[in-house]
Amino acid sequence: MHFTRTTLAILLLAMPVMADDTSKHSPYAGEQAREIASLSADDLAELAEGGGWGLARAAELNGVPGPAHLLELAEEIGLDASQRTAVEVIRDEMRADAIAAGERFVAAERALDAAFTGTVPDAATLERLVRDAGTARAELRLVHLAAHLRTTPLLTAAQVERYGVLRGYADDPCDAVPEGHDPEMWRRHNGCG
Repeated sequence: MHFTRTTLAILLLAMPVMADDTSKHSPYAGEQAREIASLSADDLAELAEGGGWGLARAAELNGVPGPAHLLELAEEIGLDASQRTAVEVIRDEMRADAIAAGERFVAAERALDAAFTGTVPDAATLERLVRDAGTARAELRLVHLAAHLRTTPLLTAAQVERYGVLRGYADDPCDAVPEGHDPEMWRRHNGCG
């Protein structure tokens, strides 16, 4: 096969276009069919159930346990009956409050999304809608963080430490007894099996 310089030049110029036609696509491609542009179906489902949606990470990752995960680990942490009952009350109140706050947040995001459907909002409307959505998200976050604050005083320091270990945030004190400590006493004090 024989190519002229012109043919070769045209082929070389066209190769990047033929090789990567997807370079023009947005990472949002395919999301335009969402019920609310800023929220996935999974987001909507978690919010409807009163799930944490990652909003309490500031507490969770800094050693302040949350009620839902604490109850999942109740046996391993050694919650007694009164602790379990108190944490269940906090979890149930948190879930009910989170469902209501989540509905307000979803409604605010829906209104913001609708403002861009077919038209473009004016600056004042946009500012109001964004502030409404931000306030609703902040209120939802507060529900989850406040539940963490209410939960921690019900626990012993050893239970809080064990929670961190079981959730993968800290080293397990049962793995190694520090030098100078009685191994049996150390294991008993730290709830090692």
